Amino acid sequence: MTKGTEGYENAAQLFIETSRKLDFHKVCADFIAFLPKPPAKVLDVGSGAGQNAIALAALGFKVTAVEPVQSFLEASKEADTTQAVKWLQGDLPQLNCLPLTLDKSLEKFDFVLIAAVWHHLDETQRELAVLRLSTLIKKGGKCAISLRNGPAGLGSRVFATDVKQTIRQFENLGFQSLLSRTNQNSILANKEDVKWARIVLLNTH
Repeated sequence: MTKGTEGYENAAQLFIETSRKLDFHKVCADFIAFLPKPPAKVLDVGSGAGQNAIALAALGFKVTAVEPVQSFLEASKEADTTQAVKWLQGDLPQLNCLPLTLDKSLEKFDFVLIAAVWHHLDETQRELAVLRLSTLIKKGGKCAISLRNGPAGLGSRVFATDVKQTIRQFENLGFQSLLSRTNQNSILANKEDVKWARIVLLNTH
């Protein structure tokens, strides 16, 4: 299955430098109120340069971060000076780096963050990703997703996202929508043609 990482390796250093300037509390401001109490288990999917995972660990969470691009993963480990984050290489929709639900010892996550990833998945991958995520989030746990629409940036493989469709896919598996904010501007300069939406979903099963 085609991965959504095309383009990033060609501009890895620029991506890392840009990402490290981003403030988690600003980028993920809509999600802050939905975080569980530390030391809950948090999964950061598509963790990029690692700034969000490191910020979450600093807040006291037990963080697992999954990233497919090797150079980003190496930069993240280097930046994680406290070694508080568990770094894994993998990607959606399979997340094969994490145990399968058939493993009865699997301890599920209280909160899953998927920031700036969903637009790199095609429709089939999104459907599979929702299924996989539903097996990793505990009852009462939440999934926070940022959805991007606009021309490609450093990542060249992009697909349009749809808030209502994404919420419906999760609702079909027992999730409840807690937040839906659309048509948000990018915090990056010269990105006037990029719009973001942010959703939070609660696993009720």
